[in-house]
Amino acid sequence: MARRRPRRQLRPAEIPAAVLLDSSALSGAANGQVRVRAELSLAEELGVAVHVSSVTLTETLRGHRRDARVHAVLAGTEQQPVTPELGRAAGELLGQTGRDDTVDAIVAVTATGLGARVRLLTGDPDDLNALTAGMPNVTVVRI
Repeated sequence: MARRRPRRQLRPAEIPAAVLLDSSALSGAANGQVRVRAELSLAEELGVAVHVSSVTLTETLRGHRRDARVHAVLAGTEQQPVTPELGRAAGELLGQTGRDDTVDAIVAVTATGLGARVRLLTGDPDDLNALTAGMPNVTVVRI
């Protein structure tokens, strides 16, 4: 029988202030993707709030019955609005980075407002890594 490794204890400096899901992470959670579910379980165990930008709903929901699984995940999250200030900051970020993905820029800027240590879960980290390169409080996590 294989021995399980003892669970490593997280130091307080390693515990995130928040977890933010992009559309691929939200869809992954709704579809039972193991990596996302593990991240969400850990966040719940640590008492860390899970957030979703309201713009992520546009990429995820389609008005079909299968949206019910997404809504079940959303019930356990805090939904962050896209304000005019956030929109301006996302536009400026796109200008600074030379990128053109508006939704990812909004998600990145949303992450900066969630606390000192934010885990941003995504299935495609390339764009978000580029957008958050100057944001030391945001850690992009491939799921």
